[in-house]
Amino acid sequence: MAAIEQLRILYARPDHWATDHCACAVDGHAFSPALAAPPTAPWRQAPGLHRASLPQDHALLFDPQGDAGVVVLNRPAFDLFQAYRQPQPLRSAYARQLARLQLLQPADHGSPRPAPHRRPEILTAWLHITNACNLACTYCFVRKDQAHMSEEVGLEAVDAVFRSARADGFRAVKLKYAGGEATLNFPLVRTLHQRARQLSEMTGVGLQEVLLSNGIALTPAMLDFIREAEMTLSISLDGLSEGHNSQRVFLNGAGSAGHVRRGIDRAIAHGVHPHLSITITAHNVASLPETVAFALERGLYFNLNFYQEHAPGRSHEALKAENDQLIQGILAALAVIEGNLPPYNVFTSLLDRTNLAGAHTRACGAGDSYLVIDHRGRVARCQMEMDNPITDVRTRHPLAEIRLFQPGEGQPIFLDVDEKAACATCPWRYVCGGGCTLMTYRARGRADARSPYCQVYQTILPEIVRLEGLRLLKWAADPTPQLM
Repeated sequence: MAAIEQLRILYARPDHWATDHCACAVDGHAFSPALAAPPTAPWRQAPGLHRASLPQDHALLFDPQGDAGVVVLNRPAFDLFQAYRQPQPLRSAYARQLARLQLLQPADHGSPRPAPHRRPEILTAWLHITNACNLACTYCFVRKDQAHMSEEVGLEAVDAVFRSARADGFRAVKLKYAGGEATLNFPLVRTLHQRARQLSEMTGVGLQEVLLSNGIALTPAMLDFIREAEMTLSISLDGLSEGHNSQRVFLNGAGSAGHVRRGIDRAIAHGVHPHLSITITAHNVASLPETVAFALERGLYFNLNFYQEHAPGRSHEALKAENDQLIQGILAALAVIEGNLPPYNVFTSLLDRTNLAGAHTRACGAGDSYLVIDHRGRVARCQMEMDNPITDVRTRHPLAEIRLFQPGEGQPIFLDVDEKAACATCPWRYVCGGGCTLMTYRARGRADARSPYCQVYQTILPEIVRLEGLRLLKWAADPTPQLM
């Protein structure tokens, strides 16, 4: 008699998000299904699940409105899931696992489900510690000069961030040291790190830190400090040669690709594995596959960001890639990943402003759980709005001032995706959060319009989900339900 195949449920709770050079997708948890219902309570399949077939008779399920990420089931596990087309109690450990992964829901829950409004748990702050830079990138929004943030202003900024975090009950603070080029004011990074660590220990508010860099001027001493301080290092790399050199250049116009690659390898040699931030333009979209291969060869996390207009009247038309170009280039990059699926999850926040780790109604925390503090101590909602500060670090609760701010004219810019009528029926709206609404506003003249990159999201996100399913299948070893 043939052996009965054991049920197999594969998933990887997202525990690592790639770090980009923006506000970051919203964190926190929307909900967890209550399994404390009476044993006889009926459950059924959750509505709105994305499904796909995988090799070896496996099926992929993904809930765009949940927190569980991609789940892969073998045929017996999928048959169990299919049995819940008709409501019935959770009669086995496997059924309860499907419920914990939000693939099943109590039969008395309404459909459609309510929007997954989540309370952010991390207050992110961009600390603009210098205007100076050793590059003159074509898409940079910073007006370069030699102005630095002083130690006095920097300490006030860190204090202000922790004040707001405590006032609003955030679990942790994430500080992003940025510029310009943050390494050009590295002594201040050391000082602010010490102050932030002290405040974290005093208040119980967790601390995460990110250094945003172009990778040019990283010294061994800096890298040793970054490693010992347990900071994340994020380096911009837009290509390995011409794709990068066409838009990330030295002040004399020479390309910087070779210098950045050497900086990345130097960081790895010092035990610092940087995150790579890849900004896609018309100049480098065709070279994405080789850039992604470079990252995978070194076991690095990376994310793909879309070019954003600097401000009304300050756009660079030559940098804009058409959606068809973006789709073709990203699909080619995904093919490289598919041919070399890594043991670590690169997909959670791979694509610009998206997040597979949990459903969210905003693409980022701007206007709600994000502070941008310039070198003078002025506070804005977004680094793209640093020229329009709302308050300063001497305010008792800067985040409250940001939230209370109402624009003098027109509609609010930072919106929930549920405030965008054009997104109402899209199954991916709680993965992309509607995209960057500031970018949409500048491109469309309205923040509540469909993102200019909507077609890209709708085409690429199903492919990213599929690849995460293949990755789980490739690296799974234990057939029992578990967190991989």
